Amino acid sequence: MTVLTRPIRRLLGLGAPTVTAVPTLPPESSPVPTTLDHESGSIALDIAETDPLLAYLQSAPGPVDLARLELDSPAVAALREAGVALVVPLVSQGELIGTLNLGPRLSEQEYSTDDRRLLTTLAAQAAPAIRVAQLVREQAHEAAERERMEQEMRVATLIQQQFLPRELPNLPQWQIAAYYGPARAVGGDFYDFIEMPGGRIGIAVGDVTDKGVPAALVMARTHSILRAEAGRSDSPGEILARANALLEPEMPARMFVTCLFAILEPKSGRIVMANAGHNLPYIRTDDGVVELRATGMPLGLMADIQYEETEGVIAPGSNVLLYSDGLVEAHDPGQQMFGFPRLREAMTIDDAGSELLDRLLEDLHAFTGPDWEQEDDITLVTLRRASGVSEADAPTMTTGFSIPGEEGNERLAMDRVAAAVAELGISPARLERLKTAVSEATMNAIEYGSQGRADVPVDVEVEATPDAVIVRITDRALSGGVPDDAEKPDIDLKLAGAQKTRGWGLFLIKNMVDSMDVTGDGSSQTVTLTMARKEPTDG
Repeated sequence: MTVLTRPIRRLLGLGAPTVTAVPTLPPESSPVPTTLDHESGSIALDIAETDPLLAYLQSAPGPVDLARLELDSPAVAALREAGVALVVPLVSQGELIGTLNLGPRLSEQEYSTDDRRLLTTLAAQAAPAIRVAQLVREQAHEAAERERMEQEMRVATLIQQQFLPRELPNLPQWQIAAYYGPARAVGGDFYDFIEMPGGRIGIAVGDVTDKGVPAALVMARTHSILRAEAGRSDSPGEILARANALLEPEMPARMFVTCLFAILEPKSGRIVMANAGHNLPYIRTDDGVVELRATGMPLGLMADIQYEETEGVIAPGSNVLLYSDGLVEAHDPGQQMFGFPRLREAMTIDDAGSELLDRLLEDLHAFTGPDWEQEDDITLVTLRRASGVSEADAPTMTTGFSIPGEEGNERLAMDRVAAAVAELGISPARLERLKTAVSEATMNAIEYGSQGRADVPVDVEVEATPDAVIVRITDRALSGGVPDDAEKPDIDLKLAGAQKTRGWGLFLIKNMVDSMDVTGDGSSQTVTLTMARKEPTDG
Protein backbone atom coordinates (compact mmCIF):
# COMPACT_ATOMS: atom_id res chain seq x y z
CA MET A 1 0.00 0.00 0.00
CA THR A 2 1.23 3.51 -0.71
CA VAL A 3 0.16 6.83 0.74
CA LEU A 4 0.10 10.06 -1.30
CA THR A 5 -0.30 13.41 0.38
CA ARG A 6 -0.39 16.82 -1.23
CA PRO A 7 1.03 19.85 0.65
CA ILE A 8 -1.51 22.21 2.19
CA ARG A 9 -0.05 25.06 0.10
CA ARG A 10 -1.95 23.66 -2.89
CA LEU A 11 -5.21 24.14 -1.00
CA LEU A 12 -4.22 27.70 -0.08
CA GLY A 13 -3.39 28.60 -3.66
CA LEU A 14 0.33 29.14 -2.94
CA GLY A 15 1.79 26.85 -5.58
CA ALA A 16 1.40 23.76 -7.70
CA PRO A 17 0.64 20.51 -5.87
CA THR A 18 3.19 17.81 -5.27
CA VAL A 19 2.02 14.22 -4.74
CA THR A 20 4.32 12.10 -2.62
CA ALA A 21 3.97 8.33 -2.68
CA VAL A 22 5.39 6.18 0.10
CA PRO A 23 5.32 2.58 -1.19
CA THR A 24 5.32 -0.36 1.20
CA LEU A 25 4.97 -3.20 -1.33
CA PRO A 26 5.82 -1.76 -4.79
CA PRO A 27 6.02 -4.26 -7.69
CA GLU A 28 9.69 -5.01 -8.28
CA SER A 29 9.25 -4.78 -12.04
CA SER A 30 7.21 -1.56 -12.05
CA PRO A 31 8.98 1.35 -13.77
CA VAL A 32 9.13 4.53 -11.70
CA PRO A 33 9.40 7.57 -14.04
CA THR A 34 9.30 10.00 -11.11
CA THR A 35 11.65 11.49 -8.54
CA LEU A 36 12.68 9.02 -5.83
CA ASP A 37 13.86 10.18 -2.41
CA HIS A 38 16.24 7.38 -1.36
CA GLU A 39 16.34 8.55 2.28
CA SER A 40 12.57 8.33 2.84
CA GLY A 41 11.67 5.96 0.03
CA SER A 42 9.01 8.42 -1.21
CA ILE A 43 8.11 9.16 -4.81
CA ALA A 44 7.28 12.77 -5.81
CA LEU A 45 4.76 13.39 -8.58
CA ASP A 46 3.89 16.93 -9.74
CA ILE A 47 0.21 17.34 -10.65
CA ALA A 48 -0.82 20.46 -12.53
CA GLU A 49 -3.71 22.53 -11.17
CA THR A 50 -5.59 21.92 -14.41
CA ASP A 51 -5.19 18.12 -14.40
CA PRO A 52 -8.70 16.59 -14.56
CA LEU A 53 -7.73 13.94 -12.00
CA LEU A 54 -7.96 16.48 -9.18
CA ALA A 55 -11.54 17.41 -9.99
CA TYR A 56 -12.48 13.78 -10.45
CA LEU A 57 -11.06 12.72 -7.06
CA GLN A 58 -12.70 15.71 -5.36
CA SER A 59 -16.15 14.33 -6.21
CA ALA A 60 -15.39 10.58 -6.21
CA PRO A 61 -17.63 8.65 -3.72
CA GLY A 62 -14.92 6.10 -2.88
CA PRO A 63 -11.83 4.27 -4.14
CA VAL A 64 -11.01 4.73 -7.85
CA ASP A 65 -9.74 1.84 -9.99
CA LEU A 66 -7.11 3.35 -12.30
CA ALA A 67 -7.25 0.43 -14.72
CA ARG A 68 -10.90 1.21 -15.48
CA LEU A 69 -10.60 5.01 -15.32
CA GLU A 70 -11.06 6.62 -18.71
CA LEU A 71 -9.58 10.07 -18.23
CA ASP A 72 -7.13 12.06 -20.38
CA SER A 73 -4.81 12.89 -17.51
CA PRO A 74 -0.99 13.03 -17.31
CA ALA A 75 -1.27 12.29 -13.60
CA VAL A 76 -3.22 9.08 -14.25
CA ALA A 77 -0.56 7.93 -16.70
CA ALA A 78 2.21 8.69 -14.19
CA LEU A 79 0.41 6.81 -11.39
CA ARG A 80 -0.13 3.79 -13.62
CA GLU A 81 3.53 3.86 -14.61
CA ALA A 82 4.46 3.92 -10.90
CA GLY A 83 2.42 0.75 -10.38
CA VAL A 84 -0.61 2.28 -8.63
CA ALA A 85 -3.82 0.27 -9.11
CA LEU A 86 -6.29 1.84 -6.66
CA VAL A 87 -6.57 5.47 -5.50
CA VAL A 88 -8.58 6.38 -2.38
CA PRO A 89 -9.31 10.14 -2.07
CA LEU A 90 -8.58 11.81 1.30
CA VAL A 91 -11.15 14.59 1.72
CA SER A 92 -11.42 16.87 4.78
CA GLN A 93 -14.06 19.59 5.05
CA GLY A 94 -14.78 19.30 1.35
CA GLU A 95 -11.14 19.72 0.31
CA LEU A 96 -9.00 17.05 -1.35
CA ILE A 97 -5.84 16.92 0.77
CA GLY A 98 -4.28 13.72 -0.54
CA THR A 99 -4.84 10.11 -1.55
CA LEU A 100 -4.19 6.57 -0.41
CA ASN A 101 -2.52 4.75 -3.31
CA LEU A 102 -2.35 0.96 -3.50
CA GLY A 103 -0.54 -1.27 -5.93
CA PRO A 104 -1.92 -4.65 -7.22
CA ARG A 105 -2.74 -7.25 -4.56
CA LEU A 106 -0.02 -9.88 -4.07
CA SER A 107 -2.67 -12.57 -4.66
CA GLU A 108 -3.28 -10.96 -8.08
CA GLN A 109 -7.01 -10.82 -7.19
CA GLU A 110 -9.04 -7.65 -7.51
CA TYR A 111 -9.96 -5.57 -4.48
CA SER A 112 -13.25 -6.82 -3.03
CA THR A 113 -16.27 -4.81 -1.90
CA ASP A 114 -15.21 -5.33 1.72
CA ASP A 115 -11.71 -4.08 0.86
CA ARG A 116 -13.13 -0.93 -0.66
CA ARG A 117 -15.49 -0.34 2.30
CA LEU A 118 -12.56 -0.72 4.72
CA LEU A 119 -10.44 1.69 2.69
CA THR A 120 -13.26 4.26 2.60
CA THR A 121 -13.60 4.08 6.41
CA LEU A 122 -9.83 4.33 6.83
CA ALA A 123 -9.69 7.39 4.52
CA ALA A 124 -12.48 9.12 6.47
CA GLN A 125 -10.51 8.69 9.71
CA ALA A 126 -7.09 9.51 8.26
CA ALA A 127 -8.05 12.66 6.38
CA PRO A 128 -8.74 14.89 9.45
CA ALA A 129 -5.52 13.73 11.12
CA ILE A 130 -3.48 14.45 8.01
CA ARG A 131 -5.14 17.88 7.69
CA VAL A 132 -4.18 18.70 11.29
CA ALA A 133 -0.60 17.59 10.65
CA GLN A 134 -0.43 19.79 7.56
CA LEU A 135 -1.73 22.79 9.49
CA VAL A 136 0.75 22.23 12.33
CA ARG A 137 3.61 22.00 9.86
CA GLU A 138 2.44 25.15 8.08
CA GLN A 139 2.15 27.07 11.37
CA ALA A 140 5.64 25.99 12.41
CA HIS A 141 6.97 27.23 9.09
CA GLU A 142 5.17 30.55 9.47
CA ALA A 143 6.48 30.98 13.04
CA ALA A 144 10.04 30.38 11.85
CA GLU A 145 9.53 32.86 9.04
CA ARG A 146 8.18 35.49 11.46
CA GLU A 147 11.18 35.04 13.74
CA ARG A 148 13.53 35.42 10.78
CA MET A 149 11.81 38.62 9.68
CA GLU A 150 11.82 40.07 13.20
CA GLN A 151 15.54 39.39 13.49
CA GLU A 152 16.07 41.07 10.12
CA MET A 153 14.12 44.11 11.30
CA ARG A 154 16.28 44.38 14.43
CA VAL A 155 19.44 44.30 12.32
CA ALA A 156 18.03 46.88 9.89
CA THR A 157 17.07 49.22 12.74
CA LEU A 158 20.57 48.95 14.20
CA ILE A 159 22.13 49.80 10.83
CA GLN A 160 19.88 52.85 10.45
CA GLN A 161 20.59 54.17 13.93
CA GLN A 162 24.37 53.86 13.44
CA PHE A 163 24.21 56.24 10.46
CA LEU A 164 22.07 58.94 12.04
CA PRO A 165 23.93 62.07 13.26
CA ARG A 166 24.84 61.90 16.93
CA GLU A 167 24.89 65.71 17.24
CA LEU A 168 23.02 68.50 15.47
CA PRO A 169 24.82 71.57 14.08
CA ASN A 170 25.21 74.41 16.56
CA LEU A 171 24.66 77.52 14.44
CA PRO A 172 24.31 81.05 15.79
CA GLN A 173 20.84 82.52 15.14
CA TRP A 174 19.47 79.09 14.14
CA GLN A 175 17.42 76.46 15.95
CA ILE A 176 17.69 72.95 14.48
CA ALA A 177 15.79 69.86 15.59
CA ALA A 178 15.45 66.37 14.13
CA TYR A 179 13.34 63.27 14.81
CA TYR A 180 13.57 59.73 13.51
CA GLY A 181 10.84 57.24 14.45
CA PRO A 182 11.28 53.72 13.03
CA ALA A 183 8.26 51.58 12.22
CA ARG A 184 7.99 47.85 12.80
CA ALA A 185 8.41 47.27 9.09
CA VAL A 186 11.75 49.04 8.89
CA GLY A 187 12.33 51.06 5.76
CA GLY A 188 15.36 53.14 4.85
CA ASP A 189 14.77 56.70 6.11
CA PHE A 190 17.84 58.81 6.83
CA TYR A 191 18.90 62.40 7.46
CA ASP A 192 22.31 63.99 7.74
CA PHE A 193 24.11 67.30 8.32
CA ILE A 194 27.43 67.77 6.51
CA GLU A 195 29.94 70.54 7.19
CA MET A 196 31.01 72.26 3.97
CA PRO A 197 33.57 74.97 3.13
CA GLY A 198 32.76 78.57 4.00
CA GLY A 199 30.69 77.67 7.05
CA ARG A 200 27.91 76.20 4.93
CA ILE A 201 25.89 73.13 5.97
CA GLY A 202 24.74 70.34 3.68
CA ILE A 203 21.38 68.86 4.68
CA ALA A 204 20.19 65.51 3.33
CA VAL A 205 16.86 63.77 3.91
CA GLY A 206 16.02 60.53 2.12
CA ASP A 207 13.91 57.40 2.00
CA VAL A 208 14.79 54.01 0.51
CA THR A 209 11.92 51.95 -0.86
CA ASP A 210 11.38 48.39 0.37
CA LYS A 211 11.94 47.13 3.89
CA GLY A 212 14.42 45.32 6.09
CA VAL A 213 18.14 44.74 5.80
CA PRO A 214 18.37 45.32 2.00
CA ALA A 215 16.82 48.79 2.39
CA ALA A 216 19.04 49.58 5.38
CA LEU A 217 22.16 48.60 3.43
CA VAL A 218 21.15 50.79 0.47
CA MET A 219 20.51 53.62 2.93
CA ALA A 220 24.02 53.22 4.38
CA ARG A 221 25.55 53.21 0.89
CA THR A 222 23.60 56.33 -0.14
CA HIS A 223 24.59 58.11 3.08
CA SER A 224 28.29 57.40 2.44
CA ILE A 225 28.13 58.52 -1.20
CA LEU A 226 26.42 61.82 -0.34
CA ARG A 227 29.04 62.61 2.29
CA ALA A 228 31.88 61.86 -0.12
CA GLU A 229 30.39 63.88 -2.99
CA ALA A 230 29.59 66.85 -0.73
CA GLY A 231 33.33 67.17 -0.17
CA ARG A 232 33.93 67.48 -3.92
CA SER A 233 31.18 69.86 -5.01
CA ASP A 234 29.11 72.75 -3.69
CA SER A 235 26.28 72.10 -6.16
CA PRO A 236 23.34 70.05 -4.79
CA GLY A 237 22.38 69.09 -8.35
CA GLU A 238 25.86 67.77 -9.11
CA ILE A 239 25.99 65.89 -5.80
CA LEU A 240 22.71 64.08 -6.53
CA ALA A 241 23.71 63.39 -10.16
CA ARG A 242 26.96 61.81 -9.04
CA ALA A 243 25.18 59.78 -6.34
CA ASN A 244 22.70 58.52 -8.93
CA ALA A 245 25.51 57.51 -11.29
CA LEU A 246 27.15 55.44 -8.53
CA LEU A 247 23.95 53.88 -7.20
CA GLU A 248 22.18 53.01 -10.45
CA PRO A 249 24.42 50.07 -11.54
CA GLU A 250 24.21 48.37 -8.13
CA MET A 251 20.61 49.13 -7.09
CA PRO A 252 18.58 45.97 -6.30
CA ALA A 253 15.52 45.27 -8.44
CA ARG A 254 12.36 47.26 -7.59
CA MET A 255 14.29 49.51 -5.22
CA PHE A 256 15.22 53.20 -5.41
CA VAL A 257 16.00 56.16 -3.14
CA THR A 258 14.16 59.46 -2.85
CA CYS A 259 16.45 62.19 -1.56
CA LEU A 260 16.51 65.93 -1.02
CA PHE A 261 19.89 67.65 -0.70
CA ALA A 262 20.19 71.31 0.33
CA ILE A 263 23.11 73.61 1.13
CA LEU A 264 22.43 76.29 3.72
CA GLU A 265 24.49 79.45 4.23
CA PRO A 266 23.67 80.24 7.87
CA LYS A 267 24.85 83.86 7.81
CA SER A 268 22.70 84.90 4.85
CA GLY A 269 19.87 82.36 5.12
CA ARG A 270 20.45 81.43 1.48
CA ILE A 271 19.49 77.84 0.67
CA VAL A 272 20.15 75.98 -2.58
CA MET A 273 18.32 72.69 -3.06
CA ALA A 274 18.04 69.78 -5.51
CA ASN A 275 15.44 67.05 -5.25
CA ALA A 276 15.47 63.40 -6.31
CA GLY A 277 11.78 62.52 -6.05
CA HIS A 278 11.43 63.41 -2.36
CA ASN A 279 8.69 65.35 -0.56
CA LEU A 280 9.02 69.11 -1.06
CA PRO A 281 10.04 71.10 2.03
CA TYR A 282 7.67 73.63 3.59
CA ILE A 283 8.80 77.14 4.60
CA ARG A 284 6.67 79.24 6.95
CA THR A 285 7.10 82.94 6.18
CA ASP A 286 5.30 86.10 7.24
CA ASP A 287 3.28 85.80 4.02
CA GLY A 288 2.19 82.19 4.62
CA VAL A 289 3.43 78.66 4.01
CA VAL A 290 5.22 77.99 0.71
CA GLU A 291 6.88 74.97 -0.89
CA LEU A 292 10.45 75.14 -2.13
CA ARG A 293 9.99 73.37 -5.45
CA ALA A 294 12.56 71.28 -7.32
CA THR A 295 11.99 68.12 -9.33
CA GLY A 296 14.05 65.11 -10.36
CA MET A 297 13.98 61.32 -10.67
CA PRO A 298 14.70 59.17 -7.59
CA LEU A 299 18.24 57.87 -7.25
CA GLY A 300 19.04 54.49 -8.74
CA LEU A 301 16.25 54.27 -11.33
CA MET A 302 17.92 55.56 -14.49
CA ALA A 303 21.41 56.54 -15.59
CA ASP A 304 22.51 60.01 -16.73
CA ILE A 305 19.92 62.03 -14.79
CA GLN A 306 20.42 65.77 -14.25
CA TYR A 307 18.87 67.55 -11.25
CA GLU A 308 17.65 71.14 -11.33
CA GLU A 309 18.42 73.46 -8.44
CA THR A 310 16.13 75.86 -6.60
CA GLU A 311 17.43 78.81 -4.60
CA GLY A 312 15.75 80.83 -1.86
CA VAL A 313 16.41 82.84 1.28
CA ILE A 314 15.12 81.84 4.70
CA ALA A 315 14.19 85.16 6.26
CA PRO A 316 14.59 85.86 10.01
CA GLY A 317 11.68 84.31 11.93
CA SER A 318 10.94 81.65 9.27
CA ASN A 319 10.60 77.89 9.79
CA VAL A 320 11.64 75.11 7.42
CA LEU A 321 10.35 71.52 7.55
CA LEU A 322 11.92 68.58 5.72
CA TYR A 323 10.18 65.23 6.18
CA SER A 324 9.59 61.71 4.88
CA ASP A 325 6.27 60.31 3.70
CA GLY A 326 5.72 58.29 6.89
CA LEU A 327 4.12 61.42 8.37
CA VAL A 328 1.66 62.37 5.62
CA GLU A 329 0.75 58.74 4.83
CA ALA A 330 -0.16 57.79 8.41
CA HIS A 331 -3.80 56.60 8.77
CA ASP A 332 -6.39 57.09 11.48
CA PRO A 333 -8.73 54.25 12.63
CA GLY A 334 -11.09 55.16 9.77
CA GLN A 335 -8.24 54.75 7.22
CA GLN A 336 -8.07 58.49 6.48
CA MET A 337 -4.57 59.80 5.74
CA PHE A 338 -2.91 62.59 7.71
CA GLY A 339 -2.19 64.17 4.32
CA PHE A 340 -0.45 67.25 2.96
CA PRO A 341 -3.27 69.79 3.64
CA ARG A 342 -3.24 68.93 7.35
CA LEU A 343 0.56 69.24 7.46
CA ARG A 344 0.48 72.56 5.63
CA GLU A 345 -2.10 73.89 8.09
CA ALA A 346 0.07 72.78 11.03
CA MET A 347 2.97 74.78 9.58
CA THR A 348 1.07 78.08 9.76
CA ILE A 349 1.73 78.39 13.53
CA ASP A 350 4.94 80.24 14.43
CA ASP A 351 6.96 77.83 16.61
CA ALA A 352 10.61 77.45 17.40
CA GLY A 353 12.30 74.52 15.65
CA SER A 354 12.02 71.97 18.46
CA GLU A 355 8.55 73.23 19.42
CA LEU A 356 7.35 72.79 15.83
CA LEU A 357 8.67 69.23 15.80
CA ASP A 358 6.97 68.35 19.10
CA ARG A 359 3.69 69.88 17.99
CA LEU A 360 3.70 67.97 14.70
CA LEU A 361 4.17 64.69 16.57
CA GLU A 362 1.37 65.62 19.00
CA ASP A 363 -0.94 66.40 16.07
CA LEU A 364 -0.03 63.07 14.47
CA HIS A 365 -0.73 61.03 17.62
CA ALA A 366 -4.02 62.86 18.18
CA PHE A 367 -5.01 62.04 14.60
CA THR A 368 -4.05 58.36 14.60
CA GLY A 369 -5.29 57.50 18.10
CA PRO A 370 -3.69 55.51 20.96
CA ASP A 371 -3.85 52.10 19.23
CA TRP A 372 -2.09 53.25 16.06
CA GLU A 373 0.36 50.80 14.53
CA GLN A 374 2.99 52.82 12.68
CA GLU A 375 3.16 51.84 9.02
CA ASP A 376 6.39 53.50 7.90
CA ASP A 377 9.44 55.31 9.28
CA ILE A 378 8.92 58.97 10.14
CA THR A 379 11.73 61.49 9.73
CA LEU A 380 11.38 65.19 10.55
CA VAL A 381 14.02 67.94 10.31
CA THR A 382 13.12 71.49 11.33
CA LEU A 383 15.14 74.69 11.00
CA ARG A 384 14.23 78.11 12.32
CA ARG A 385 16.12 81.30 11.74
CA ALA A 386 16.00 83.60 14.73
CA SER A 387 13.97 86.76 14.27
CA GLY A 388 16.46 88.95 16.15
CA VAL A 389 18.87 89.42 13.23
CA SER A 390 19.14 93.18 12.62
CA GLU A 391 18.85 94.60 9.11
CA ALA A 392 22.30 96.19 9.48
CA ASP A 393 23.84 92.75 10.04
CA ALA A 394 21.75 90.90 7.47
CA PRO A 395 23.47 90.34 4.11
CA THR A 396 21.92 92.05 1.12
CA MET A 397 23.51 89.64 -1.36
CA THR A 398 25.29 86.29 -1.21
CA THR A 399 26.64 84.18 -4.04
CA GLY A 400 29.21 81.45 -4.43
CA PHE A 401 31.02 79.47 -7.09
CA SER A 402 33.92 77.05 -7.56
CA ILE A 403 36.78 77.13 -10.04
CA PRO A 404 39.20 74.34 -11.09
CA GLY A 405 42.39 74.55 -9.05
CA GLU A 406 44.81 75.06 -11.95
CA GLU A 407 47.11 77.96 -12.64
CA GLY A 408 45.59 80.92 -14.47
CA ASN A 409 42.11 80.57 -12.99
CA GLU A 410 42.78 83.35 -10.48
CA ARG A 411 41.71 85.81 -13.20
CA LEU A 412 38.43 83.90 -13.59
CA ALA A 413 37.78 84.25 -9.86
CA MET A 414 38.66 87.96 -9.95
CA ASP A 415 36.31 88.64 -12.87
CA ARG A 416 33.38 86.77 -11.31
CA VAL A 417 33.79 88.60 -7.98
CA ALA A 418 33.93 91.93 -9.84
CA ALA A 419 30.72 91.03 -11.70
CA ALA A 420 28.97 90.04 -8.46
CA VAL A 421 29.69 93.41 -6.77
CA ALA A 422 29.34 95.60 -9.86
CA GLU A 423 25.97 97.05 -8.76
CA LEU A 424 26.98 97.81 -5.15
CA GLY A 425 28.37 101.28 -5.80
CA ILE A 426 31.99 100.56 -4.85
CA SER A 427 34.35 103.22 -6.19
CA PRO A 428 36.59 102.16 -9.11
CA ALA A 429 39.75 102.53 -7.02
CA ARG A 430 38.44 100.33 -4.18
CA LEU A 431 37.08 97.81 -6.69
CA GLU A 432 40.53 97.48 -8.32
CA ARG A 433 42.11 96.90 -4.92
CA LEU A 434 39.51 94.22 -4.12
CA LYS A 435 40.12 92.53 -7.48
CA THR A 436 43.89 92.49 -6.85
CA ALA A 437 43.41 90.95 -3.40
CA VAL A 438 41.04 88.29 -4.75
CA SER A 439 43.45 87.40 -7.55
CA GLU A 440 46.41 87.05 -5.18
CA ALA A 441 44.46 85.04 -2.59
CA THR A 442 43.08 82.71 -5.28
CA MET A 443 46.57 82.26 -6.75
CA ASN A 444 47.85 81.19 -3.33
CA ALA A 445 44.90 78.80 -2.89
CA ILE A 446 45.66 77.21 -6.27
CA GLU A 447 49.38 76.88 -5.54
CA TYR A 448 49.32 75.76 -1.91
CA GLY A 449 45.86 74.17 -1.67
CA SER A 450 45.05 72.59 -5.04
CA GLN A 451 48.74 72.32 -6.07
CA GLY A 452 47.68 73.20 -9.59
CA ARG A 453 45.30 70.24 -9.93
CA ALA A 454 42.12 71.02 -11.87
CA ASP A 455 40.22 68.27 -10.02
CA VAL A 456 40.78 69.99 -6.64
CA PRO A 457 38.55 73.09 -6.81
CA VAL A 458 38.81 76.42 -5.04
CA ASP A 459 35.54 77.74 -3.56
CA VAL A 460 34.72 81.45 -3.61
CA GLU A 461 31.86 83.04 -1.68
CA VAL A 462 30.85 86.71 -2.00
CA GLU A 463 28.67 88.31 0.68
CA ALA A 464 27.51 91.91 0.73
CA THR A 465 26.11 93.66 3.80
CA PRO A 466 24.92 97.26 3.85
CA ASP A 467 28.41 98.30 4.97
CA ALA A 468 30.92 95.90 3.46
CA VAL A 469 31.80 93.27 0.89
CA ILE A 470 33.18 89.99 2.28
CA VAL A 471 34.95 87.48 0.01
CA ARG A 472 35.86 84.03 1.34
CA ILE A 473 38.32 81.91 -0.69
CA THR A 474 38.54 78.29 0.46
CA ASP A 475 41.02 75.64 -0.69
CA ARG A 476 41.39 71.94 0.17
CA ALA A 477 44.75 72.54 1.93
CA LEU A 478 46.49 69.55 0.31
CA SER A 479 49.90 70.87 1.41
CA GLY A 480 48.88 72.46 4.69
CA GLY A 481 47.65 75.76 3.30
CA VAL A 482 49.22 79.15 2.69
CA PRO A 483 52.08 79.78 5.15
CA ASP A 484 51.09 82.51 7.58
CA ASP A 485 54.57 83.21 8.97
CA ALA A 486 56.10 84.82 5.91
CA GLU A 487 58.53 87.58 6.77
CA LYS A 488 57.58 91.17 5.93
CA PRO A 489 58.90 91.99 2.43
CA ASP A 490 61.77 94.51 2.20
CA ILE A 491 62.67 95.72 -1.30
CA ASP A 492 66.29 96.48 -0.43
CA LEU A 493 66.85 93.09 1.17
CA LYS A 494 65.27 91.32 -1.78
CA LEU A 495 67.42 93.23 -4.28
CA ALA A 496 70.50 92.37 -2.22
CA GLY A 497 69.51 88.67 -2.23
CA ALA A 498 69.19 88.60 1.56
CA GLN A 499 65.45 87.85 1.41
CA LYS A 500 63.48 85.27 -0.62
CA THR A 501 61.74 86.54 -3.72
CA ARG A 502 58.48 85.08 -2.43
CA GLY A 503 56.36 86.60 0.36
CA TRP A 504 54.78 89.53 -1.41
CA GLY A 505 51.38 87.81 -1.82
CA LEU A 506 50.04 88.04 1.75
CA PHE A 507 51.68 91.43 2.24
CA LEU A 508 49.96 92.73 -0.88
CA ILE A 509 46.59 91.25 0.06
CA LYS A 510 46.64 92.74 3.55
CA ASN A 511 47.32 96.17 2.13
CA MET A 512 44.65 95.96 -0.59
CA VAL A 513 41.64 95.35 1.71
CA ASP A 514 40.47 96.65 5.06
CA SER A 515 41.02 93.33 6.83
CA MET A 516 42.19 89.78 6.09
CA ASP A 517 41.66 86.67 8.19
CA VAL A 518 42.98 83.13 7.63
CA THR A 519 41.32 80.11 9.23
CA GLY A 520 41.75 76.37 8.67
CA ASP A 521 40.99 72.97 10.14
CA GLY A 522 43.69 70.86 8.50
CA SER A 523 41.47 69.73 5.64
CA SER A 524 40.61 73.17 4.25
CA GLN A 525 41.77 76.78 4.62
CA THR A 526 39.71 79.93 4.15
CA VAL A 527 41.05 83.43 3.49
CA THR A 528 38.40 86.03 4.35
CA LEU A 529 38.77 89.46 2.73
CA THR A 530 36.67 92.40 3.96
CA MET A 531 36.35 95.64 2.06
CA ALA A 532 34.13 98.52 3.24
CA ARG A 533 31.71 99.59 0.53
CA LYS A 534 32.38 103.27 1.21
CA GLU A 535 35.30 105.20 2.67
CA PRO A 536 35.64 108.96 3.14
CA THR A 537 38.90 108.96 1.18
CA ASP A 538 40.44 106.23 -0.93
CA GLY A 539 44.14 106.15 -0.17
